Amino acid sequence: MYRIQIKQAKNNYEFDEIIKIFLKSDEYETFGAEDALSSSQSEPVIHIVVPDNFKEPSDPDKKENKIKNQIKKFLYKEMQNHTGMTPDWGILTGIRPAKLAGELIDREGTVEKAQEILIRDYYVTVEKARLLLEIASSQKKILKESPVEAVGIYIGIPFCPTRCVYCSFPSNQGSEENIKNYLVALHQEISFVALNMKEKGWYPETIYIGGGTPTTLSAEQIDALLSHVKNSFDLSGLKEFTVEAGRPDTITAEKLEVIRKHGIQRISINPQSMNSATLERIGRDHRPEDIVDAFGLARTSGISVINTDIIAGLPQESEDDFLHTLETILALEPENITVHTLALKRASRLKEIDSEFNYKQGKRVRSMLDTATAMLLQRGYHPYYLYRQKQMIGNFENIGYAKDDTDGIYNIRIMEEGQTIIALGAGGITKVYFPKENRLERVPNVSNYEIYIERIEEMLQRKSDNLFNV
Repeated sequence: MYRIQIKQAKNNYEFDEIIKIFLKSDEYETFGAEDALSSSQSEPVIHIVVPDNFKEPSDPDKKENKIKNQIKKFLYKEMQNHTGMTPDWGILTGIRPAKLAGELIDREGTVEKAQEILIRDYYVTVEKARLLLEIASSQKKILKESPVEAVGIYIGIPFCPTRCVYCSFPSNQGSEENIKNYLVALHQEISFVALNMKEKGWYPETIYIGGGTPTTLSAEQIDALLSHVKNSFDLSGLKEFTVEAGRPDTITAEKLEVIRKHGIQRISINPQSMNSATLERIGRDHRPEDIVDAFGLARTSGISVINTDIIAGLPQESEDDFLHTLETILALEPENITVHTLALKRASRLKEIDSEFNYKQGKRVRSMLDTATAMLLQRGYHPYYLYRQKQMIGNFENIGYAKDDTDGIYNIRIMEEGQTIIALGAGGITKVYFPKENRLERVPNVSNYEIYIERIEEMLQRKSDNLFNV
């Protein structure tokens, strides 16, 4: 048992994120300045005391010198010495490490200097530092600074045919009546947001309809939703419109025809695995052949960009299973492939089944990710965005790969956090960007779709008060 005293911290949450990289939750406890070092534990105890002599940096603009990072570095070194582990991402625990890499390039003026800081001050491995800088540099070439008037629009459809064992998103198996009532409220929010955006002189640069699984809706409901979006917003500056089709068992030729009729060229078809036993194990009702059929329907309909999500580290999947998924997906030639590392979220059923699942899979998942990177680069894909989640197996990452110039603008914008993203629907979190202060303010909708329907007027008022009148 480790007892770790952090005298400087009012809240140990952020430092816990470093410790959790090395230790399971039942292997340590943290405490503050007022607690005694003594322990009643019968088992051997290792005491670690964070020094309280860290100094404020001479240059306050340099994040890597702040006291918080000094404490993180101390904890990292102590944990490294005690466990023998050297995690790839060093002391970085945030979701968007590529954003930091981009900021370092801007500040230091060269990729080389930015790489030196990532390795020296954040303890990131050379491989991960180069990956971050490649992605950050690529994103800067693709997208210039967002115009003040341009925003991203996210529209959430919180319904799925089944709930996956690892899922923590607000997705539900809604009845026809519930879905109908939800869409009435959603259409109301779309009208409200579009009207206020026009009054502010704002326009959508990107629109992303996600979930859940939007194609859980009927063709008629999808048609009505897309028509309402097109009739409500000024789309003259729109660069990208994406609809997550997701589950192949929800995809039909009729629905794809509706999507194409509205000029949408980007969809997702997400198998997660191409192994039948795995799909059954994680709670999916489709077969691998259904993915192949869905691709055929999408290509026939004229969809030009398909993203496919796969997950490394699914329960009981071997490296050969993952390789089979990769090879099968590559044969379908999607324009984008997102390789996820399984994250064990608190609200997922898998967390209830095995709370330490993510600590047991590190070596196997590293091999899977290395295989994916090598195969995708060889096939002409390049990494274009990256994000991380808490409780990921092996403390790894999710990477989106793209062919040619099919990089997803919405994905890049939401990761760089330099643009307002307006989220509509249950579970949506609007992020209001203030460019002068380079900061974001969150304006959440409630997660439960039934409460969203009941309190739709309150959701509109939240946006009025915290988005349109600030």
